[in-house]
Amino acid sequence: MEYIRDYAMYASVFGLFSFVWFGWAQENPRPSWRIYLGISSGIALLVCLLGVYLSVKNWQEPSALNDQAAFRDYLLSFYTEFVVGGAGAFVLIRKKRQAYVAPWIAFIVGIHFISLKSVFKDPSLWILAALMVAVSLVAIIVSPKLKVANSAITGIGAGIVLFAFALLGLIRFISV
Repeated sequence: MEYIRDYAMYASVFGLFSFVWFGWAQENPRPSWRIYLGISSGIALLVCLLGVYLSVKNWQEPSALNDQAAFRDYLLSFYTEFVVGGAGAFVLIRKKRQAYVAPWIAFIVGIHFISLKSVFKDPSLWILAALMVAVSLVAIIVSPKLKVANSAITGIGAGIVLFAFALLGLIRFISV
């Protein structure tokens, strides 16, 4: 079953987090990248707001989260991601390895999409999981070579991936 409201929420949530990741990328990118990161953030925010509007207008439509077991599993995945991500970030900061916080968070976010595949019955979330994990690993390798912060490459990669899935949510919303 396809859930039109969930697709609108994909646009909203993935658009919001794309905006956030593009913002995080501005920690220490190449100066010439800043304008593009700002523009990308603005476009992602517009997609987010469109998703919010479509979600509100279609709130009466069914959602995968209407099922109590799915909602419970969603909350379990979210809180686990939050605690593990936060604990790992805390340890990295305490060990003076804060440069790895952004890749760590992207890795944990990616892993959490594996469990959300079952919640939303959407196999595309496995692709999102793989891409987010790949971004976290690639950032650690590429950032030193480009002489930018890990957060710059992680933020750009995660921002692009999440933006693509926000757009996919809009496409799926329109085509249902």
